[in-house]
Amino acid sequence: MNINDKEKIFKALGDKNRLMIMDLISKDELSAGKILEQVNMGQSTLSHHMKILCDSGIVNARKDSRWVYYTINAEVAAEISSIISEWIR
Repeated sequence: MNINDKEKIFKALGDKNRLMIMDLISKDELSAGKILEQVNMGQSTLSHHMKILCDSGIVNARKDSRWVYYTINAEVAAEISSIISEWIR
């Protein structure tokens, strides 16, 4: 992972709304509709946050007919964990 990829990920995680979304999808794959039921924001704001998370690579999106489902990208999460572990050694 290069420095630009790391910057994108950490910027994506540097917002309280996106961290809240990450907490929600860390438990289970959720549709945008289910996420909206649990957060205090409109659909366009959620779409903006999900685009940032997906563009950073930390979140995967899967379209199923009319819904989009989101999950954490386990590979990228493991890389982030590895980076942080190296920093604190």
